[in-house]
Amino acid sequence: MTVRLRAHHLLCLLTYVGKGYSPAFTANYDKVVERLAGGEDILIARGPDDICAPLLDESDPHCLGESAAARDEVAACDVADLLGRPLLAGARLELDASTVARMREAFSSGLTRKACPGCEWFELCGSVAAGGFRGTRLRSNSRKSA
Repeated sequence: MTVRLRAHHLLCLLTYVGKGYSPAFTANYDKVVERLAGGEDILIARGPDDICAPLLDESDPHCLGESAAARDEVAACDVADLLGRPLLAGARLELDASTVARMREAFSSGLTRKACPGCEWFELCGSVAAGGFRGTRLRSNSRKSA
């Protein structure tokens, strides 16, 4: 199977430590991370993705808002520049150990954080990065190291 992710969630995954909007959201996020650890690849999605799913039943989900779409555009450009390949909707990506390490290094240095200002998780993510990504849920697996 394949995990559908919007571009800015490629950045969010790097610092995810099990905190989120609701218990249902974090439980779902944990399942997405498990799927990635199990070797599933990523399909870049336009708009709401597998991480957004629990929020879509809200009366006005922010996943459908312009700010989320704007974050996607900026994140896609930054990550594409880092990886040296386009990340348009429909692109596929594997998060092996080398890719995650490169993405975390770029995130720590601020190179790929242009999409992040204004996000309510900005400070937490900065703190996680400054702490060497300790406690993050995205880990290595037997098929692909992440």
